[in-house]
This record gives sequence, C-alpha cells and structure tokens, in this order.
Amino acid sequence: MSTHITVLSWNFENNGGGDSVKRLQAHERLVSLSPHLVFRQEMWRADADGNAILYELEGVLGMRGWLGPESCTAVFADPRFLQPVREWPKPAPMWVLPPTALTMRYLPAGSEATPLALASYHLNYASSTNRVAEAEWLSTWADKKWTSPQGETVRMPCLVAGDNNSYPVPGTEGDPALPVLDEIKDRPHRLHRSFIGPDGTRVMDTRPDEALRTAGLEDVARHWSAKHGDKAAVSRTVNACETHGPDSRIDRLYATTDLLDAVTDVDVIEVPEELSDHHIVRVTLDGDRLSDVLNQQPSALESLVAP
Repeated sequence: MSTHITVLSWNFENNGGGDSVKRLQAHERLVSLSPHLVFRQEMWRADADGNAILYELEGVLGMRGWLGPESCTAVFADPRFLQPVREWPKPAPMWVLPPTALTMRYLPAGSEATPLALASYHLNYASSTNRVAEAEWLSTWADKKWTSPQGETVRMPCLVAGDNNSYPVPGTEGDPALPVLDEIKDRPHRLHRSFIGPDGTRVMDTRPDEALRTAGLEDVARHWSAKHGDKAAVSRTVNACETHGPDSRIDRLYATTDLLDAVTDVDVIEVPEELSDHHIVRVTLDGDRLSDVLNQQPSALESLVAP
C-alpha cells in the first residue's frame, strides 16, 4: 500500500506573538494533520536563546526543523521519510524575509534517487517591486542541479510554499476574485498589493504568480482544481476584513511539473482568526508515485546537455 505524504504550508501569525500556550495549540493543530513536511512562515524569535523555540516546536511536531536566516521562515520534516542533503544560503540581499531552502532526499525512493529542492518563503509585504524580484530569485530552486550515480547532471524536482502577499492570476473557477482596488479601505494597503500596469493604471498584483509559473513552477492548487473540478483546492487562505478587502488565496504551494502526477489532493484547513490570520494549505502526495518520479532514468529527466 502506498504511503500518502502530507505537506503543509502555514503562516502562523507572529509565531504566536510570544504566547507559548497559543504556540503550542497551533502546532498541536498541525500534529493532528499528521504531516511529513511543513513549510512555516513568521518564525519570529525562534532563534532566541539558542534556537529555543525552534527546538520546542521540533518536540511538539516530532519532526526535525531548519530555521532560515533572520528567523523568518522554517522547514520541518519527518526524519523517517526526509533526510537533508544540504542547506542553501539567503539567495540575494533584497530579501526582506529570507526563505529556508534545502535539498532533501525522500528516503523511501532509495539512495540513488534524485533529491528534492525545497523552500519555505514569505514575499515582501509592502513592495510589489520587491516581490517580483524575490519571486524571480525563488525560481532558481527550480533550476538546482544534481549529479546522478551514473554521472549525468539533471534538474531536481522542486517544491516551494509560502505567503505570497499577492494574488494568483485569474482564470481558475472557484478562485477568490481579485479585490477591487478602490474598495480596499486601508490606503497604504492599496499600494502594498498593487502596481502600475502597462497602460498607466494601478492594478492588483499577480506578478509573482505569473513569474513562478513562467519559470515552470505550477500552482498546485490551481492545477488540481482545473484537472479535477475541485473548487475546495482554491479556497481562501486569508479571510476578508474591512481594511484589506475580500477573501484571498495568498498562501500557495508551487511544484515543478514532474511532481504534479504524484499529487492526490489539495485543500485548505481553516483555523480560527484568534489563532492566526492565515489558514493552512495541505497537499497530499502519493509516496509510490513520488518515488517513481525521483527514480526516473536520467535521460528521462531534463538534462543540462542541449538537444
């Protein structure tokens, strides 16, 4: 029987804001979903006192954790299934909230399988210009290389997830509609979530989504919803509020196309607003299919050698 691999992405607001009881409650909520891989954002102060909060959360989750630069993001993985191969440094100086990025081996696929490139990210809150640059740099994890045991260099499958602080390009049935700029009551937030379009008018920011999908990283929820007609996959991840506008799908998980066949479900787990201002995105993978993808012959993967 195939193992189902559960992947979660969650921006837990302010890492509980120093409230240890709230932090415990939040991560017990994650435990109840039996994850194998967790992408976390807003890991504030998890590095204090020698990473004390990081290790506390490792104990709660029963997973190993990696904290990114400046304690902004983190990745947690079940060591029975995922083993680190290497960590990647902060990719460029313009990142305000740097990602946590690793190369990890999926152990059930075997020692000769191609590893996965993984990153938990949080795009800039206030600057659409900066977000585009961050998304462009994020795309470099879809271009990480691995040398197979046969000596052939291939691109690794890639999975990245996080808070985009921007919107998906419209076109998927069931996706929350883009906000209407003038209906956002918070004037600075109008600026934060928009940019000046080619015709000189200000439009809502969908550029990070377009950039990542141009680079071959597919919005997994969008793909699943379009393929299966499952509108639950594109449910809101942030609730409507008076100042910031309507329900939005700000949190997304992207994967290279080779991983899409392993996806067996996508949904959003809603959490109470008093716990966090973002909901949890869940993607389920078929473990056997994932192993098959990672064990393709090098000639079947995208090689560096030009045709």
